[in-house]
Amino acid sequence: MFFQVCLYFYCKFLWRCLKFVMRKLTGRCELQRICYNTKPGASRTMKIETSLRDSKSKLLQTSVSVHPDAIEKTIEDIMELKKINPDINPQLGISLQACLLQIVGYRNLIADVEKLRREPYDSDNPQHEEMLLKLWKFLKPNTPLESRISKQWCEIGFQGDDPKTDFRGMGLLGLYNLQYFAERDAAAAQQVLSDSLHPKCRDITKEEISKFSKAEWEKKRMDKAIGYSFAIVGINITDLAYNLLVSGALKTHFYNIAPEAPTLSHFQQTFCYLMHEFHKFWIEEDPMDIMEFNRVREKFRKRIIRQLQNPDMALCPHFAASEGLINM
Repeated sequence: MFFQVCLYFYCKFLWRCLKFVMRKLTGRCELQRICYNTKPGASRTMKIETSLRDSKSKLLQTSVSVHPDAIEKTIEDIMELKKINPDINPQLGISLQACLLQIVGYRNLIADVEKLRREPYDSDNPQHEEMLLKLWKFLKPNTPLESRISKQWCEIGFQGDDPKTDFRGMGLLGLYNLQYFAERDAAAAQQVLSDSLHPKCRDITKEEISKFSKAEWEKKRMDKAIGYSFAIVGINITDLAYNLLVSGALKTHFYNIAPEAPTLSHFQQTFCYLMHEFHKFWIEEDPMDIMEFNRVREKFRKRIIRQLQNPDMALCPHFAASEGLINM
């Protein structure tokens, strides 16, 4: 333990010495070196975030948590503190502002998502009830819901007659995500729902078929036809997305796709992507039965985390930022 403490302070001292030497050699502070030598996106923003948080300056430490409206003034204060002439270095201010918008935006997004997660579903709240009924309408447009409390809810993957009990873990966040998926990506959501109810059988070659009797063939044909509860899985994937966000794992993705502050829409788009990918992953894994869900989910989680460790990773390329980000 003593050795680890000594090593920490030794590395900290060396790091500060290195920063001092680099400033003398290049004539630029660490923030300048990062902005000028690192391409925009997660690589640059995460380095800027680390530099600000590890700084001895209180101004730099607190800049990662300022109000969005105060970012421009904060940039001016940082430039003044670092004795950087904005007229000579105009691009630096623009780059720092873009990074701070992402950093502060990510922090605020966590707060927004947490607020929804903590708000329980209230069947006496007309807005909550309206969202739930819309979810049914988007997923089953040609099938009227006979009553608010109905076994029909099981058709879209809820566990009982009243879906409100299934939202306990993720609160309104689960409903928000499911409705977003069903409304904004209706065709895909309905296809995933259909597949979950009527999973495709595993492909079996003619050579395999010839080896089975009729009874064995019928059993074999259905062995891998394993579906899952769409809504329950959606709430479960919401939990996955939430934990990726709170742990900071999604910074790579959001800093690469959001040229400014990531928003709740970015989070919900990411949820849609995770639903798509989990559905494909479930089919690829070919589980023996639904009892393997936790194993498949954990394996899927580890794969997503590995992908997010790549600083150039954007989980949803079709939601990527415009080319204008390149020049920031």
